[in-house]
Amino acid sequence: MGPLVPDIIGNELNLVVALLIGIAFGFILEQAGFSTSKKLVGLFYGYDFTVLRVFFTAGITAMIGVIAFGHFGLLDLNLIFVNPTYIGSAIVGGLIMGLGFILGGFCPGTSVCAAATGKIDAMIFIAGSFLGVFIFAEGYIYLEDFYKSGFWGYPHMFETLGMSQSAFAVVMTVFAVLAFIVTTMIEKKVNKISDPNYYSPKRYLGIALATIFISFTAFLMPERQSDILSRASNEFTKLRQHEL
Repeated sequence: MGPLVPDIIGNELNLVVALLIGIAFGFILEQAGFSTSKKLVGLFYGYDFTVLRVFFTAGITAMIGVIAFGHFGLLDLNLIFVNPTYIGSAIVGGLIMGLGFILGGFCPGTSVCAAATGKIDAMIFIAGSFLGVFIFAEGYIYLEDFYKSGFWGYPHMFETLGMSQSAFAVVMTVFAVLAFIVTTMIEKKVNKISDPNYYSPKRYLGIALATIFISFTAFLMPERQSDILSRASNEFTKLRQHEL
């Protein structure tokens, strides 16, 4: 039963594992071209949707993994921390983040990745980020009331939409496939690409198979955790009857 820390990986080894994962993540970001601001802001101009596809794929993969692990009793989903939602500050923060992204050409993570490769613009972006953090920290006493306003608790999207977690995963996966297809068509039109092989549904076969897997897991197979609890309850009932 997860999570990995501290059940499987001890607190002493946790930082070492985190460092190795961070290095691997940075390497993958750089190899995906995310150390170049032109590729990152292509999302806003319609000529390159690599950012959307990569992070959408990462999110879908993580979602499938978490749900599958929880389904088979390998991870207790109740132990996963969900950040509290303050709707007002979330909207303002999102606007600031988006504006900074399109003007600077980086997000906080990709700016560090780009700076590691020697990009001067990324270094300036990081300096600006630290300046923003400093200003927010010093002015927090004046912003605290707004920051904590509009508290919505700890909502989950699937609960808000009134559906099961597995059903939401299926919907999101299908939505991802459609988003990939539509953005590829937009790229083809904006960049005036005439190659007929550039847009091919076969590229998304893996995601379609993942959708089938989620559907099979969610609707055809009983949850292992529920099955274990049911068996334990039956055994307890038998023991009670035997004692009586």
